[in-house]
Amino acid sequence: MIRVAAIADVHFSTDSRGRLRDHWSHVHESADVLLIGGDLTTHGERDQARVLAEEIGVVQVPVVIVLGNHDYHSDDADGVRDEMERAGAMVLEGESATLKINGMTLGVAGAKGFGGGFAGACGSAFGEPQMKAFVRHTERIAARLYDELNGLQADYRVALLHYSPVKETLAGERLEIYPFLGSYLLAEAIDKAGADLAIHGHAHLGQEKGVTARGLPVTEVRGRGLMLAAEVSGDAAAVVGRARERGVLVNSTGPTTIRMVPPLILTQAEVDEAIHVLEQALTL
Repeated sequence: MIRVAAIADVHFSTDSRGRLRDHWSHVHESADVLLIGGDLTTHGERDQARVLAEEIGVVQVPVVIVLGNHDYHSDDADGVRDEMERAGAMVLEGESATLKINGMTLGVAGAKGFGGGFAGACGSAFGEPQMKAFVRHTERIAARLYDELNGLQADYRVALLHYSPVKETLAGERLEIYPFLGSYLLAEAIDKAGADLAIHGHAHLGQEKGVTARGLPVTEVRGRGLMLAAEVSGDAAAVVGRARERGVLVNSTGPTTIRMVPPLILTQAEVDEAIHVLEQALTL
């Protein structure tokens, strides 16, 4: 038996030091490997990744990681990866790793994944260059995922993703954002290559369990988090833009609705700063 612990969407910042250290120092007591399904940081900054790397340093089992969309925000995904690898973690992006555990082998094929939607409500590589580029990016990632899964020679094989391969684990999220949360192309790659389990993050309000078309199990994992929404009197998109300029990421889910998805590991100082920024964004 191989015991797998998994988490995603921890969204670390420079003020998150020590938030997971106590928990992770005991992971080896109940798991043989720790998988992290992306969104390691809040904004993809190397300093944020370095804080998480310090937490990973106490883990006494192998750690395998994929990056998430947040880890790309500052255009320094390589820096985030470097900090994780300096801490001894294995970072996979269209890559795979095989671990020897308890006399058996566990193969992990990892990729961030990308969006596009699901059968019956998905994008296609047709029309404008931008739309074709969007879908073809997911196609390339899915092809790499298939190659890596298919090439694994292991007793157990796991696909580790950030974006979801199935819509079932997204239930609870707004239907309108499904195309930005995952793609059926990832599930097709997993079904074609075969796997014992697929794990993903990204969906903060999703469901834990789903299956691919071939019945392969899919599990959605996450760090602790919450979601808040507010109605504003003006243009929500303008508020989002002003908040972003000041370092706070929120998004608009309607003409007058803003959504906030902070992790529960944020500090009181971060809460106070975010409130101050939002007050400025709302009054300008």
